[in-house]
Amino acid sequence: MIYKGAIFDMDGTLINTLEDLADSVNEMLAHYNLPPRTLDEVRIFVGNGAKILMQRATESTDENFINDALKFYDGCYARHLLNKTKPYAGIVELLTALQNKNIPVAICTNKQHFAAVALAEKIFPAIKFSAVIGDAKKPNPARALEIMEKIGVKPAEVAYFGDTSVDMKTAVNAGFLPIGVTWGFRAESELIASGAKFIIHRAEEIFDLIEFGG
Repeated sequence: MIYKGAIFDMDGTLINTLEDLADSVNEMLAHYNLPPRTLDEVRIFVGNGAKILMQRATESTDENFINDALKFYDGCYARHLLNKTKPYAGIVELLTALQNKNIPVAICTNKQHFAAVALAEKIFPAIKFSAVIGDAKKPNPARALEIMEKIGVKPAEVAYFGDTSVDMKTAVNAGFLPIGVTWGFRAESELIASGAKFIIHRAEEIFDLIEFGG
């Protein structure tokens, strides 16, 4: 099979955002006199969007409180999002190689849209993404399918890359090829259990396993 489009998750797949996310979460928690969270806790909390991150970090089910915490957290993350975040090894080269092959590349993430756009522009200035979509509400595939339609390919022609069960389920639900990466926030076993067809340990392995072409 020759794949004609590539869609990527962001956190844990393209970039390592964990420390900036944890710093923002802990600034929010301190504001409400709640105990801080460890990096390992935040690693497990992320993946389903910022609102659910607030619920998990605060252990609250109060909707008004969660919305207030989310608003405060968004301000924290806007200040922290470029402090420590970096692309994973080989990612810039991978995106550049796909772009040079004229393969449309896009980002579909559950993180806040403002943050996704800002990070894509600042960290990958030379990459012309076909789309950068945040607040995607994965594993609902709707936003990923919007990207597919925009780039003019069929579901079976899209390779979808992610590091969590949410990503693999999104790819399965959309009819894409689910590719799990192990350098991110979750274990390989979670990716396989959620439908990953390929597991990638290093970005440079991708072209050995997947054929891309126009």
